Amino acid sequence: DYLNKIICGDSLEVLKKMSDESVDCIITSPPYWALRDYGIIGQLGLEPTFQEYINKLCDIFDEVKRVLKKDGTCWVNIGDTYSGSSQTGGTNSLSGKGKANPHSKAKAITNLSDKCLVQIPSRFAIEMSNRGWILRNEIIWHKPNCMPSSVKDTFTVDFEKIFFFVKNKKYWFETQYENHSRDWT
Repeated sequence: DYLNKIICGDSLEVLKKMSDESVDCIITSPPYWALRDYGIIGQLGLEPTFQEYINKLCDIFDEVKRVLKKDGTCWVNIGDTYSGSSQTGGTNSLSGKGKANPHSKAKAITNLSDKCLVQIPSRFAIEMSNRGWILRNEIIWHKPNCMPSSVKDTFTVDFEKIFFFVKNKKYWFETQYENHSRDWT
């Protein structure tokens, strides 16, 4: 039913309708925490605390695990944010444009000092492992043409993390060098 179709909807609700072990591969980039308001009530990414965000995100991945085939793979691109730098007041954090969402939180809450990197990707990977996922790789996606930062007291963030998860020790995988003959001379 899902082959060659785009399905729009709440990811958790859509996943619940899918058959067990029916998907070969999942590649996703969920909304990052406290960085953008898409104007949808209850949207992922606007939870008041990063713990709530991680739990809600991993609840979705519990369903992903159910629909993923035994030999399937799951790839997750996820970014980070700084404590106290929340942009959840209803505008697009990149352009400053957008319509305010009265249901979004004015400021995301952490117990971290302002300006402290929250470590969302690492916290996510650890919680996924706690829920039975096997983390096979942490990949750094280098972005040589990233948007410059106006912040003057940290380096420009020119990368994001991609996590490669599986649910079983045996899964389908082909390295980037298999079946590709090249003359390296």
